[in-house]
Amino acid sequence: MNQHVSAHILREPFGTLPDGTEIQRFRLFGEGGMEVAILDLGATVQALHVPDRSGRRADVVLGHDTPQDYVREPRFFGVAVGRYANRIAGGRFTLDGTDYRVPANDGDHALHGGPEGFDRRVWRLAELCEGQAPSLRLTLTSPAGDQGFPGTLDASVTYTLSGAGELTIAFEATTDAPTLVNLTHHGYFNLGGVEAGGDVLDHLLTIHADDYLPVDAAAIPLGGPESVDGTPFDFCTPRRIGDRIRQAHEQLRRGRGYDHNYCLEGGATAHPRLAARVEHPASGRVMEVLTDQPGLQFYSGNFLDGTALGKNGRLYRQSDGFCLEPQVWPDAPNRADYPSARLDPGQTYRHVSVFRFSTD
Repeated sequence: MNQHVSAHILREPFGTLPDGTEIQRFRLFGEGGMEVAILDLGATVQALHVPDRSGRRADVVLGHDTPQDYVREPRFFGVAVGRYANRIAGGRFTLDGTDYRVPANDGDHALHGGPEGFDRRVWRLAELCEGQAPSLRLTLTSPAGDQGFPGTLDASVTYTLSGAGELTIAFEATTDAPTLVNLTHHGYFNLGGVEAGGDVLDHLLTIHADDYLPVDAAAIPLGGPESVDGTPFDFCTPRRIGDRIRQAHEQLRRGRGYDHNYCLEGGATAHPRLAARVEHPASGRVMEVLTDQPGLQFYSGNFLDGTALGKNGRLYRQSDGFCLEPQVWPDAPNRADYPSARLDPGQTYRHVSVFRFSTD
């Protein structure tokens, strides 16, 4: 049953934070039956409804039903993370001879910008555009010294529904002093639909990368890229996520599954190119990820332990969702041989990723 819905946007309240701050939800409806719900809290994709091969829609992202759940115990469900997505070893980096410290929130290391990262901020509504490709732009100003980072950063993220099933997420940022920027969307996906309650181990995954970054026990990269050939990390051709996730491989043991950066072919590019494809055979849903970033973090939901209260009263457990996070490589601020995350005054940071949905 094909659903033809005129593209439009609805704005509605989504409850309040413990301090009384009111949170808004923006629902963007595409002409092909696709719908995305975005919160100003964390610039979060709270829901994403896409049709299966029979035209039946389902929500395919993990998340929460209240703003309190997003701030009570952050799991980064669908949020915009920054200033630095992924990990900075020891929460320390040096820029132009000055040492900076980001508060540790992942053991001894800084994860996703520190304990008060962009995911915990209320972003400002800058623009709503209706029409055939409805879009929403949110903005955030991060002052100099915020979580230890230098420079005042003015950031924005624009969500656009286009075509029959494309969600484009475009980040931009400028600074008044040299700093580091690595923003990304941290969506947890389950193409079977989150209400159905299944895991993602049956999803077929392809990643267009020949190399990945092995990590130590704290998920910090050990060194340079290594080939995926002959390892459980080879997704150059479609493989079920669960096929090799329990193999006795040291890297899988350290991450309790997959939680690794893939080094995308061509590095950073001028325009988004295909980085990954995921298929859910039972529903026929397909998601392709296109990005202009040099890396893609694949995370198989290893640390979901049944303590996070998700939507529809469900407790999320291991492998209930997967993440594909376009990014600069983890710990790049401490690695001169990695792609740079530096941003200088007069430059504009740009990151465009497309999540394209279809059916087989």
